This record gives sequence, structure tokens and C-alpha cells, in this order.
Amino acid sequence: MKKLLISPSKMALGEQESQIYQNILKQASDISLNLMAVKVENHPEDFLGWCYELLSASRDRINYDLLEDKQLPTLKKLHDLLISAISFLQLKTLRVAPWPVIAGFIEQHKDLVALDEQLRLAKYIAAIKSQSLKEMIPEDRLAFSGKHSASLDPSSYNFDVEWFASTKNAKGFHQMLSDLPGAFDEALAHIPLEGEVTQEHYQHFMVAYFMAFNGSDEKPTLAPATRLLAMRRPDVFTPIVNSKLDALCAALGITKLNNRDFERYWQDVVEAIHSMPWFKMASAANELEQSLVEIKALLPSFFYYADKSTADNSNYIKLLNKPKSTTSSAGKKTVRRGKESAEILVDRALASDDIPEHIKAKRDSIISEVEKGRSVEETISLMRAIFG
Repeated sequence: MKKLLISPSKMALGEQESQIYQNILKQASDISLNLMAVKVENHPEDFLGWCYELLSASRDRINYDLLEDKQLPTLKKLHDLLISAISFLQLKTLRVAPWPVIAGFIEQHKDLVALDEQLRLAKYIAAIKSQSLKEMIPEDRLAFSGKHSASLDPSSYNFDVEWFASTKNAKGFHQMLSDLPGAFDEALAHIPLEGEVTQEHYQHFMVAYFMAFNGSDEKPTLAPATRLLAMRRPDVFTPIVNSKLDALCAALGITKLNNRDFERYWQDVVEAIHSMPWFKMASAANELEQSLVEIKALLPSFFYYADKSTADNSNYIKLLNKPKSTTSSAGKKTVRRGKESAEILVDRALASDDIPEHIKAKRDSIISEVEKGRSVEETISLMRAIFG
């Protein structure tokens, strides 16, 4: 372990990496005796590999029984620093890497980042984004804006809507979006669905977005705005999330954005990413790459740290694996749906070619059950079992 801890001092680290290394050492020193007891056989020669190895040693192989309670916050801080460092180092490669390297990295890590699920979200948004927010059913509006809800039936929404940039903590934004979706439509209308998006388009969006909050105690903030922009034009706008902003800004070599830095977002994030070699040369050699090209401004999201637990923490997976309700579960809260939502979700499912006509004839009964909170898939399966 001692050899591992000092090995970065022999690496050619840049100024940012050196500062990160010193911060990590500071936390490691407080639990050095515990770390020394961990056997280390892998000694990477690069700083990224070193961060991964120290994270594995300090999280997966350390003896937690020997740690004092007061040391646990220090260990947590060490893990957070290492995870942020890994994100920074992986994102930093975006500055210089060509398109084949970027596409190859994403394909190599596809299981860790739940790539198939994230692409399903992107495909779903592409199918509904021409519709106004005001016209969308509440579930689709949640999918577009990035907030998970128990009302999102996993048989209809086979993805976690919070991939790319969760907005679950932006409660004021979601209240405004629910109350005045038309005001946000007016803002998004300034961003063309196809073709070039200019700074002038963005500035008009920004003014209209600010206007949506006029007369409200809520203040317009940047992160949820970038989610809306990224879903409308995933080939142009990179969404930001506050918990990962340190790593992104460090990788781009810019001062950290604050939640009102709308002007800087265009200059320091959008324009910076558009100028990168991989972004300019993005082209499709296969079906996967075609999917990535269509959402190329979202690709930095795949370079944040991910491990084997990342995909399992998907809200979609959690809902999918949630125990089915039983008659003994009295008192459990039932998530009811509006009639319009139930009708649209059922009609989408019944449009499938494998649904027989006699089941389609039960549309009203299926809608009634879905309104009560039963999933679309479960209801149709029940109808099949009863009526064949």
C-alpha cells in the first residue's frame, strides 16, 4: 500500500492532477494504518488507474471492522474525492480524443453506464419532443424534464428518466413546469428542432426562460434549463447536474459555473464541447455509433464515474423489481393516474401488432384498471389470462 500511495509522486502530473493527489493524500493520512493493512498487488503507472486501484482498495478491501466511527466520514470523503478525480480524468480525455476513441470507450463501458437503457430514454424523448410540454401527459413531461415518479409504469417507460441529468431536487422548477408548462414551451420554441442552433437562439430562450419565473418567488436556475435544452436538441446541448459540476468544469479547464451562469454556459460548455475533435468528426460506422451521433452533446454523461452498482441503481430497475402488491398489503399507497394519461399509455400498448382484437375490445376496462394504478402490462396480461 505504501508503494501505491507514493507512486503518483513519480508520475508526470499536471497542476490539476497534483492538487487532486495532495487532497487525496490528506484524507488517506487520517486512515493510513487501516489502509496499510490492505494488500495491493496492482500498481498502475497512470494516475487514472491509480485512482481506480486506491478506490477499490479503500472501499472494497479495507477491513471496516477495524475502523472507528469517527473515521467513517474521512473514508467517505476519500471515496468522493477519488470518484470525482476519475470523472475529471475521463472527461478530460474529451479535449483531445478522436471520435473512434470516444465511441470505443462508451461501447467498452456500455454495461456499467446502462447504455441500452439510456439510449431507450433518448429514443423515447426523440419521439415526443415535437409535442409541446403543455400537450404532454404528466408522465411524458416528467420524462422530458428528468424527474422520476412512481407513476412512471416500467412497462411503458422502460428507462430511468433521470439519466443524463436528474432534476429531482429542483422542486421549484417542477412546480412551475406543472403550473405553467406553456411558459416553458415559449422558451423552448426559440430552439429549432433541426438545423443550426446559434447563440442568438439560445439568448432568446434564456430571456423567455427567465420570463417564465416572473411573478414567482422561485428563481430560474441553470441545471434544469440545460436538461430541457438537451432533451430538445441532444446533438447541441450538454446537460449539467450540480453534483457532477466540479468534475466537468475542471475537465473543461473553466471556473466552476454557478446556478445563474446562463451566459457562461453557452461560451464555456456548449462552444467548448462543439470545438472538440471528436464532436466535429462524429460519424456512424455502425448502428450504435449512429445512435451516439444523434445525441453527441450528451456523450460527456457517459464519462462520469460508473461501477457495477450504477446500472442497478436505475429507478427503472428498482420499479421493475419492486414486489407486486398483494391483498395483504393493505394501507399501501396506490399511485393513481389521470384518465388522459391512462388512455394514452393504454393506446400505445394496444397498438402493438401482437395484441389480439378481442383484447383491444377491452380497452375501456384496461383504462379503468390503469387509472387505479395497475401497470399497463400487468392489466393486459390479466385480460389475456381471463379471455385468452
